[in-house]
Amino acid sequence: MSASDCGVLSFCPSVVYGNLWSTCSTFLLQLLGFDVSNINSVQFSNHTSYKVFRGQVLDDKDVSELYDGLKSNNLLDFSHILTGYVGSKSFLEKVAEIIKDIRSCNPNLVYVCDPVMGDNGKMYVPEDLLPVYRDLIIPLADIITPNQFELELVTGITVKSAQDAIKGIDILHGKGVKTVVLSSGLLADDGKLMCIASTDNGSSKERYKIEIPYLPEKFVGTGDLFAAAMLAWMHKDKNLKLAFEKTLAVVQAVIKRTVEHAKDAARNGKPSTPAHMELRLIQSKSDIENPNITYTAVPIS
Repeated sequence: MSASDCGVLSFCPSVVYGNLWSTCSTFLLQLLGFDVSNINSVQFSNHTSYKVFRGQVLDDKDVSELYDGLKSNNLLDFSHILTGYVGSKSFLEKVAEIIKDIRSCNPNLVYVCDPVMGDNGKMYVPEDLLPVYRDLIIPLADIITPNQFELELVTGITVKSAQDAIKGIDILHGKGVKTVVLSSGLLADDGKLMCIASTDNGSSKERYKIEIPYLPEKFVGTGDLFAAAMLAWMHKDKNLKLAFEKTLAVVQAVIKRTVEHAKDAARNGKPSTPAHMELRLIQSKSDIENPNITYTAVPIS
């Protein structure tokens, strides 16, 4: 099945201003040929790193009404489901029901889960979402893309090294997740970020790592970009190593262009603001369509 024949049902947050969340994933997937239908999990004026944000966190009643409308019109011919940031326990519980319902009609459905809960030791979603992810959502996922802290949350182990990360990844494989991709972790000896991709093929495991420079700047939306890129390239290439490399290439190209833009603004005498660090998605169109692989994935034995 080509990308043009694929339909992605995305449960992601939406902002009026900014290039993140549903904007990130939808733009990337559509650019790579996927048809995307998005159900908002939250609706905010802008992302939460700004001084003020306004909007709504949607719940199970909101998503049920939208899903029932789709189902009543037989509009459930989706090949993939993608989930990102969710702010309500009841919304997430309903998503689990929806995944099961669609999969009952399409057993080949691929579910990609970005378990957005926190980073750097801090949760930024309600704590009651954790058991829903751990017990309901993760066993349904085909691909999951946690960061280091989220891997700790869903496995209950401390992750301080690559060996710890592999242990956590194997716990998720044990829950039925075929492909686990650690999107970032401070695990390398030289202070670099380490990303790890692992697929359980039943009789064997295929694993790779990529180390990338750590940047002190704060980015919002890179996790959404990462998860959407993994969905796209895993489908297109059917190759874990290549999809992993292309995903990192896309994210790093967008980050680099964003940092350059922010530095240019600062050189012009403007104070640094969250708006300067909005991801430069449109400007990175060619990098998304044709990633230039600069970091090679190294096999992990």
